[in-house]
Amino acid sequence: MTGFPRYAIYFAAAADSALSHFGAEFLGYDAHTGLELPFPDEALRTAPDWRDVSADPRKYGYHATLKAPMALAPGKTEAELMAACATFAGKARAIPLIRPVVDSISGFIAVIPAEPVGELQQLAADCVRDFDSFRPILTAEDRARRKPEKLSERQHDYLDRWGYPYVMEEFRFHMTLTGRLDAERRGPILEMLRARFAALKLDTLAIDRIALFKQDDAKARFRIVGEWALAR
Repeated sequence: MTGFPRYAIYFAAAADSALSHFGAEFLGYDAHTGLELPFPDEALRTAPDWRDVSADPRKYGYHATLKAPMALAPGKTEAELMAACATFAGKARAIPLIRPVVDSISGFIAVIPAEPVGELQQLAADCVRDFDSFRPILTAEDRARRKPEKLSERQHDYLDRWGYPYVMEEFRFHMTLTGRLDAERRGPILEMLRARFAALKLDTLAIDRIALFKQDDAKARFRIVGEWALAR
């Protein structure tokens, strides 16, 4: 069974940024503060059941995954993980710049890059590799939860090697705003979110920081327990 607490290394926009406020409002939860927020009026007008529409991503807070949620391997501590985050962030690297857009990905709606960015793929791959020693060995139960029978051969190999199938070439940066929606529902919601996102006038987004998120138990939401700016 998955152990707790669980930790994840995510990209999360700075707490005072327009993007952070945008995501927190639509999820109804701010992972920086741990507080619930009222949903925007346009969300409730478009989908009166917005609480259900946004329920899945709300649990994780507004983020993009770099290293997927994991319990700590035996002998590893939160303090050691935080120190490793600081070391990782302190390594000079090319900071990825993306052109963010709101679009559908695998049936849900998210902020994604308009086109592939090599530096972003590299950052995610580095996170997967550098923090893998903190991950416990994948159990048969956790492996089954990933439904390996539905994965491609490469995803299957990545699940066994890295404990998560959507890494390396399979990585797709996304900051999720809804759960999976059928096509009929998705259209009006996508239009509403695109209009609200356009008002931010966020032409480029620097993926210039990492955040350590923590989930205390299976019923808890993830919250931010540490943030580090990436060295340039």
